[in-house]
Amino acid sequence: MIASSWARRRKVLTRLGLLGAAVALAVAATAAVTASSAAVPASGTSGSGAPGAPGARSAPGAPSARSGWVTSWAASPQVPVPGTPAAAGFDNQTVRNIVFTSAGGALIRLVLTNVFGATPLRIGDVTVAVAGSGAAVVPGTIHQVTVGGSTSFQIPPGAQVLSDPVAMRVAPLQDLAVSVYLPGQTGAATIHSDAQQVNWVSQTGDHAADAGADAFTTQTQSWYYVSDVIVAPSRASGTVVAFGDSITDGFRSTVGANARWPNDLARRLNATRGRTLSVADEGISGNRVLNDALCCGVNAEARFQRDALDQPGVRDIIVLEGINDFGFSAVPPNPVIDPVTDVSAAQVIVGYEQLIAQAHARGLKIFGGTLLPFKGAGYYTAAGEAKREAVNAWIRTSGAFDGVIDFDKLMGDPADPLTLNPAWDSGDHLHPNDAGYQAMADSISLDMLLGG
Repeated sequence: MIASSWARRRKVLTRLGLLGAAVALAVAATAAVTASSAAVPASGTSGSGAPGAPGARSAPGAPSARSGWVTSWAASPQVPVPGTPAAAGFDNQTVRNIVFTSAGGALIRLVLTNVFGATPLRIGDVTVAVAGSGAAVVPGTIHQVTVGGSTSFQIPPGAQVLSDPVAMRVAPLQDLAVSVYLPGQTGAATIHSDAQQVNWVSQTGDHAADAGADAFTTQTQSWYYVSDVIVAPSRASGTVVAFGDSITDGFRSTVGANARWPNDLARRLNATRGRTLSVADEGISGNRVLNDALCCGVNAEARFQRDALDQPGVRDIIVLEGINDFGFSAVPPNPVIDPVTDVSAAQVIVGYEQLIAQAHARGLKIFGGTLLPFKGAGYYTAAGEAKREAVNAWIRTSGAFDGVIDFDKLMGDPADPLTLNPAWDSGDHLHPNDAGYQAMADSISLDMLLGG
């Protein structure tokens, strides 16, 4: 009954075009995880007591911005959709997450989370290694991860834990494999559904220390139980947080190529001389500024503290979000994206002002990205277009943000500025392709981020 109900929801979303496809992919990625053993996999994320994660707790001893630690990789947490394998969880299995660093360091720590879990999460073993081909890791690079000196530990519901420092030299722009063994039934998992990366689930047993790939028989395009990789000491003197929706999440970029615009920005920053910045990608496909969605995470205001303000070393924040607030307003009500409300441009602007106020209260810089053209997308309407233009005009002229990144002007078709440039359109008229994401990253002023 649940499965057939979810199938109907997916059909509704798919008819919406771009956004529907994004949501369907996120769910399909989770649903694809059906391990050869009896249980099915779950997923993981981070949290720090931000609204939208009731009872969430900060990781004990979390590094501050002055401690020298920076966020090298991040993935924002989501609750699993009912009826999907992630909602069922794991039982005596190992998940191997492949993550892409933005900055390097001689020490590494992980944030392991149970932010949206309803019961205590038992973790039996965790390792980190240099990723090899497929699910394999580079021999001789496997490092044991502990929490409070123990290789096994428990994470309360709504909480996260910070691992002990691991003496492992991590290179910038490097794929790492983070393996988490789950010895018992996990219940519903915290998940980042749209990874744009092939990750792995094992057969029964603890395979965290396996260098080979034989035990990892199931692929999934979601991340589980790891929300942050932080490093120190690093050439990066701080972290820039890319905060947004599916465009920041890299939806429709090439899977496994790390071709999201935050990855491309990390490559540009890494190529600079002297001190630089790490990049934390905190995009969630389908996310909105003002409203939660079962498919697409808690709203931006609810997750801003956890995903942006509390990131180790955070210095700059780039906000690119709001198009789903307008697009969803045109969608008929359905269980996946309710509540659907007719959001106005003025309401989204108030949401931006709240993010700006919170960032400035922490002494952080926050930059506004204008919303990309979306004419031709599945949820495009003339009313939504008018709202997008009003919001973009405010971003450009209000002076509320510390700087403006005019993605709209960059990405529009010269022949029809209301549509994406065909050279940069992934085909759904909402999300860029790899070249488009690269163009977005190239348009960002590094002096704006690094200066001051």
